[in-house]
Amino acid sequence: MAFQNKNLSVIAYANGFTLWHYAANETLEAITTAGYFNNVKTLMNVGDIVLVNASDYTSIKVVGVSSDNITLGSLS
Repeated sequence: MAFQNKNLSVIAYANGFTLWHYAANETLEAITTAGYFNNVKTLMNVGDIVLVNASDYTSIKVVGVSSDNITLGSLS
């Protein structure tokens, strides 16, 4: 399956930071693949947080950029 806009929502926004929620019937591995969120890369900023509800796990991820692809990584 591919990214779907309808599954992404903003929970909070302040001072250039956005807390996102994304829920989909896909595995966490699929959702966190580099480039999965490229359709909305003009909306997401490095350091934004995404709460991901995947079919197999729920996780909190941080937005990054690698080779012009949006990435979701682990919080430090």
